[in-house]
Amino acid sequence: METEGIKYAGSKREIIPTLLELVRPLNIRTVFDGFTGTTRVAQAFKKAGYEVWANDIAVWSKVFGECYLLNTKPALYYQRIIDRLNRLPGKAGWFTEHYGGKPNGGSAVHKDGKKRMWQLHNTMKLDAIREEIDDVANDEIEKSVLLTSLIYAMDKVDSSVGHHVSYLKRWAPRAYNTMRMVVPKLIVDNGNHKVFNKDIFDLLDDIQVDLAYYDPPYGSSNELMPPSRVRYASYYHIWKTVCLNDKPKLTGAASRREDVSDLVAASVFEEFRKNAEGRYVVIDALKKLIEKTKAKYIVLSYNNNGRATLDAITEILRELKMRCSILEMDYKKNVMATMVWTNEWLSSGHQEVKNKEFLFLIQKDKSAKPVREFKIEKVSLRESAANQQNLTLF
Repeated sequence: METEGIKYAGSKREIIPTLLELVRPLNIRTVFDGFTGTTRVAQAFKKAGYEVWANDIAVWSKVFGECYLLNTKPALYYQRIIDRLNRLPGKAGWFTEHYGGKPNGGSAVHKDGKKRMWQLHNTMKLDAIREEIDDVANDEIEKSVLLTSLIYAMDKVDSSVGHHVSYLKRWAPRAYNTMRMVVPKLIVDNGNHKVFNKDIFDLLDDIQVDLAYYDPPYGSSNELMPPSRVRYASYYHIWKTVCLNDKPKLTGAASRREDVSDLVAASVFEEFRKNAEGRYVVIDALKKLIEKTKAKYIVLSYNNNGRATLDAITEILRELKMRCSILEMDYKKNVMATMVWTNEWLSSGHQEVKNKEFLFLIQKDKSAKPVREFKIEKVSLRESAANQQNLTLF
């Protein structure tokens, strides 16, 4: 099923067919995507006919959610607006000052020693278009559709490895292209979809659905890697600024927003510390998340490179006396594994392990269709969804 999104660490685009096939036999109508991120999974559930509620603490994720879940206007309505925005001449503004750079014979490193995210011709377009969006959008949903289009356009001409923490020393070939907005692939229906922008634990008391899907951020399992390297709020800080257009105070070589520092914007699910009993704090957070969720079923997506291990997660499910079946999938490394500094830490005595993704299908409501207790089934992501219809987790 086709979805779209920005370059994103931990994107679940490849597992969507398997996920949809996993929940197909369940008698469910409403789905809550609690850490929706790029909204790819939420888009897929909406396309599949479910009523989708999406939440994420990131502002840019809320914008994507409003674009794909709440918009009711057709693509043609936005085409004329986007055509007008594309025709705007560029002008130097805040984004150009902080993130725009000259071609420099191929070098993205400038006189101040900092690398730049985009070339000047694209940041000037960004400055002009972002200012205009506030004037042409008639409501917040329209604004979110236009911002989604703008972010995608800038994502296609950046000079990064997929995040906003460090930029390439040499301009990426795509950075020489000129950004151009296109209408997002809108999904218009009459469903009662909802979008939230809250900490998950501030929201759970108000959510009751048939299925909750959770793909929380997770810190690296590598004991040698600094925890500050894996904070999602920092990785996509520029998209937050594009959405808010608030010209924030910046810090560091990557000109990050001050309000996305580890001390301010860290998630408990990215925690690296252990509690008094010697168990990782993230395990307690996952247990609390599962315990407080009001749903017939929960699907927890987790990667073996996170702090929580397969054994640790199954242990908390046994503590909660919940039935659970597990899909195990070999999964390609996400963009984080391509970073130079990641490879440096991996080579510092940390043995690399095969990347695996797990889908935990948890039966929360005892009256719901039962799942097989702690059955593990291996699935190949290379198989089509049609070939995965023999899942035996029930």
